[in-house]
Amino acid sequence: MAKWVGSVSTPDGGRLQTTIYYGPWQCSAAFLSRCESKCAAQGHALMGCMWLADIKGDWKGRYLFMPAEAGGRLAITHCCCDYPAVTDGKWRRDTWDNARARYRREWSSEFGEWPTNPNGVPWAGHHIFDLGHGGAPVAKDNVLPVPGDVHGIFNKEYPACYAPGGKWLMPGPERPYVD
Repeated sequence: MAKWVGSVSTPDGGRLQTTIYYGPWQCSAAFLSRCESKCAAQGHALMGCMWLADIKGDWKGRYLFMPAEAGGRLAITHCCCDYPAVTDGKWRRDTWDNARARYRREWSSEFGEWPTNPNGVPWAGHHIFDLGHGGAPVAKDNVLPVPGDVHGIFNKEYPACYAPGGKWLMPGPERPYVD
């Protein structure tokens, strides 16, 4: 499992730190059920569900002049519905390639610097809803910074998630990692 801990940012009235835990993990029963409903509502069948990452936010500040702390988690999952492959894949890839630097700057303004490896090379931007099945190339909620080795695992597992009867259709634990 990989993890990224962002720098502390100071929004008005407090300090916020973002931590991203990376899978992929099998979706919990609740996430599988949501994916099944989502696919069905779109007229598709569920092929699998991948829990890609968990984003944790920790805030410390003051509330009514008293010290306060709060936080939350956001599970990043992908529903592998039986979507057909797109015919405009080159356009989607070119659009992402042309917007990548701007996207990273915008992401950094909200979460802290886009992560880099020890050599200073930026991490890949992983498309949660993959480009090959219709994912938006630069949608704010569709690209996640991912370390290179994890990105390789994601790319290897996506075809398995879209294949019938694989492990991605079986439920996993409620929380697959420990902080």
